[in-house]
Amino acid sequence: MNFKLPSPISISKLRSIRLLTVAGAALMLAGYASAQQKPVQFAGATCDATPFLRCPDKDCPPEKVINPGTVVEMKTRRTYFLDYPCDLKPGEKVTFILSLHGFGSYGNWQRHYFPIVDYKDKYRLVIATPNAPTRSWSADDDQYLQNIVESVVGQIGKENIKAFWLVGHSQGGMTSNRIVRTDFFKERVDGWLSLSGGRLGGNPGRASFGPRPAAAATPAATATPAASPASAVPPAINAAMAALREPPVADFSFIYETGQREMDEKGLPDSSAWAVKYNCASRRAPTEVVDTKAGYVYDSTRQNPPNPAWGLPPSPGKAQVFVYPDCKDGRVVADVVRIDKGHTEGLEPKITEEMIKLMLSAKGGKMQQAR
Repeated sequence: MNFKLPSPISISKLRSIRLLTVAGAALMLAGYASAQQKPVQFAGATCDATPFLRCPDKDCPPEKVINPGTVVEMKTRRTYFLDYPCDLKPGEKVTFILSLHGFGSYGNWQRHYFPIVDYKDKYRLVIATPNAPTRSWSADDDQYLQNIVESVVGQIGKENIKAFWLVGHSQGGMTSNRIVRTDFFKERVDGWLSLSGGRLGGNPGRASFGPRPAAAATPAATATPAASPASAVPPAINAAMAALREPPVADFSFIYETGQREMDEKGLPDSSAWAVKYNCASRRAPTEVVDTKAGYVYDSTRQNPPNPAWGLPPSPGKAQVFVYPDCKDGRVVADVVRIDKGHTEGLEPKITEEMIKLMLSAKGGKMQQAR
């Protein structure tokens, strides 16, 4: 059988076609990979380089402080704040934090009282900060909080949650203590950071906050308080405090932070039953953290006359960090005392970062095993 070989020109054309085909396929794959690596965008949560409704370094306007956020929890139709790295990639591992404000406060006040949003990019944090419409947390809010967790985790993927922490200031800390005992949270929470919200393992004595002034300024006219003094706390909350004195059965790391002036003259206990639970070694000598920059917020309604135990205007300061080392199962147990601070001065940047580092050093992974 006779057949004709392709001419040199034909062979050259075939090679060109093959090269173009391979190049085109490579470009298609590159485009697909690029599309696959598009940053995560949470539903209803825009992401900007400067966090949404970020306060200035001082004198935060009241209309910012009381804003409830713009992300809608679709089942209850209540809003919250959601902060995350704008360059978060699909499949990237993150630490998820649910941060609860104190009695009488708002979500955006909490975002600036404990300003972890400033570190979301550096430490790859996803932070949900909800709001209680009554400005006081109760069991009526539990479904709303659970819905937020399920929505955020559903969009990240629970396999990408390195650790899940509760953070709560004052009554928000008490609420963290309560919900971590519920079935939903006890199987998911890896750690709890209590910001003047109660100490597991033995509480320090409390200084007197004094009565709230009868003619206090309204939230619309001044910076908003983070919580109310003991004399203004409803009986139901006092009853809840009594019910939470027994330690929870769930396993998680625990960090307690308080202002030195919130405690009585005995100061911080030198032992911790929570540390004993995890066979931690004896508490180390404290390390000192020095902040030259003040926090963002405070309670301006309680400054005439000032009450140091309740809190003065923000200022630079020092903090002492007490760690119980070598806890079993990778748990972290620590206490933090902010020197010459009260209940409501916003936390300074370096001590905020130090507590983030402690949180990230603890064992995580419970979310991945949750049902």
